[in-house]
Amino acid sequence: MKLRKVIRRAGSTGRTRPARRGVRRPTIRTAAESQRIALLAAQAGLEKKATGVEIIDVIGKIDYADYLVIMTGQSDRHVAAIAHEVDDLLARQGHSAIGIEGLPQANWVLIDLVDVVVHVFLEDARHLYDLDGLWMDAKRVPVPETAEARAGTSSGRPVPPEDGAPHPADEHEEG
Repeated sequence: MKLRKVIRRAGSTGRTRPARRGVRRPTIRTAAESQRIALLAAQAGLEKKATGVEIIDVIGKIDYADYLVIMTGQSDRHVAAIAHEVDDLLARQGHSAIGIEGLPQANWVLIDLVDVVVHVFLEDARHLYDLDGLWMDAKRVPVPETAEARAGTSSGRPVPPEDGAPHPADEHEEG
């Protein structure tokens, strides 16, 4: 006997209907997987020069996400570019968004990745909605500033020693 998947609607009378074929259902992820997705979203934003990137751990505080990723763009075009980069990078990693809201206006773009929700704001909209303040008591996940910082380099060159001595690559031969 072949079993059929069913979908139960919230607030339904208990009757079910067969699941539609080809509809991708969200999967349940572990907190570590969700955090990895949040870090990837933050990385994508940083690659497009987003500012004020924060990852807020809301596990157990809300039921629609484990992490909120908040970042700011300098103009509506910048916000749209950041949102597209986040969506593209995560899709390439196999994490497609189930919804993107706020385009083409791009004052505030919301990207729903099931357990991670990414908010890309214009500065004024970020201050207006103040999600940072709303979740000020929630734990923050440290965000590496750039991929270069994680690798220990800046602009493709090694970080100079902390004692202020010049790096050997910076010394010029005279002759």
